Amino acid sequence: MSDSSRTSRTAAEIATQPGCWRRAAAAAAPASGLLPRPGERVAVIGCGTSWFMAQAYAALREAAGQGETDAFAASEFPRSRPYDRVVAITRSGTTSEVLGLLAALGDRTPTLALTADPGTPVMDAAAGTVVLDWADETSVVQTRFATTALAFLRAGLEAHGPLPPGVRTVAEAAADAETAVTRPLPPSAPDAGQWTFLGTGWTYGLAQEAALKMREAAGAWTEAYPAMEYRHGPISVTGPGRLVWVLGEVPEGLAADVARTGGTLVADGRLDPMADLIGAQRLAVRVAESRALNPDRPRNLTRSVILTP
Repeated sequence: MSDSSRTSRTAAEIATQPGCWRRAAAAAAPASGLLPRPGERVAVIGCGTSWFMAQAYAALREAAGQGETDAFAASEFPRSRPYDRVVAITRSGTTSEVLGLLAALGDRTPTLALTADPGTPVMDAAAGTVVLDWADETSVVQTRFATTALAFLRAGLEAHGPLPPGVRTVAEAAADAETAVTRPLPPSAPDAGQWTFLGTGWTYGLAQEAALKMREAAGAWTEAYPAMEYRHGPISVTGPGRLVWVLGEVPEGLAADVARTGGTLVADGRLDPMADLIGAQRLAVRVAESRALNPDRPRNLTRSVILTP
């Protein structure tokens, strides 16, 4: 199998993430008036990948002490619950559930949308918009736009106060990403028969996204759980030839528990977890190509879900 960076557009887009994150950090300062302010009660919404980025940001913002923050799939937003601000993440700017929710909120709640396409309805649906068009993708599968949106929001947190203990700056994450786009994948990862991704706090959203990438691009059997919940049942799926990938901190005793199953543990605390996600993205491409699948155009998926009224 040749290097996936020469055989798919997805892989080429994955490799551009370090530069995208740096550009996102630079864009956050001019947009500070649109971003959530410390003390505000905030909801972050999205669908699919965007929802998982919303989960990661919500956990990070609360951990930073900047205010209560909830993340919802757009279709599950509790419309009777008051928020000071709602942030929507939507690469396409056309997703029906996101547009419907923004229309329902109207002028009663300040809204901000992060999008990749300035020519879409979300530009009118949200009170404020930030266009990250330089992070857009030709691939159906999201990689760099999602992490760039999260990098943008992380940079906004940096501007408003100290980060939670152990959380790196976007500049540091981008430096780690330079390593993640080039280093070899874990030796046993591409040939595993099943993959489980784990995270703690804000990295649980990243684990969810890692598993989704494997399902989307490669049609693979993948699962994701909070790291401490993994031992409450899901560990039963692990065994020889199966892999557990932890993004971020590894809870005490977990490595030994995985070893007892005969499964393989992948955990690299040296990298920012968002950079470690790049490894899972690259793995998804590698597995897709080993199965003669096109990671750029996964089966049954489109760039945006647009529902008929």
